[in-house]
Amino acid sequence: MISARCNGKLLSEEEISTRLAHNALLHDQPEFDMNRRSAAVLVPLLCIDNEWRLLYTRRTDQVPHHKGQVSFPGGAYEAQDGDLVQTALRESCEEIGLNPAGVHILGELKGMPSVSDYLITPIIGRITKPFAVRLSEYEVSRVFTIPLAWLAEPKHREMRPYHAPDGRVFDVIFYQPFDGEILWGATAYMTLMFLRALGLTD
Repeated sequence: MISARCNGKLLSEEEISTRLAHNALLHDQPEFDMNRRSAAVLVPLLCIDNEWRLLYTRRTDQVPHHKGQVSFPGGAYEAQDGDLVQTALRESCEEIGLNPAGVHILGELKGMPSVSDYLITPIIGRITKPFAVRLSEYEVSRVFTIPLAWLAEPKHREMRPYHAPDGRVFDVIFYQPFDGEILWGATAYMTLMFLRALGLTD
């Protein structure tokens, strides 16, 4: 099984940061697009029982976009944020009660355009302190984690055609169900880009 291990040992925060930095050097950021708003998500990494896991949320059916979908906590950049790291941390605090002081930022991935006309930058951060989950009732219905080793297995994902509301059809990533949830679309793509940056999957 592919795992988040290097020579039998769990990848350290330093190794993860180094691999993310190397990946950033290989991939230029997209050109500024005035037609897209900037946004950021936190890709929350945590270690449970000596294995890395990613934390996800399930959106409620009340939000205007991506109802009921699995996602990372995050949202649109606001002027008071200062930078996209602060956007990701602010939104994570608002959505799930995660204290920014309990997050160690390890790096980021290349921004990706979304079907809702945002340019989303994934910010990778390790949750370093236990926190009491406090869900935004309007935005989030649940939080859960998936092991990095499970996510890295190619047999757990596939490409499927997706029929968008505007009539477009394109291929997107779908993962097999895990803990009753289905990871797919933009969040699945960001997950895969993270795994590839770490060298854990093809």
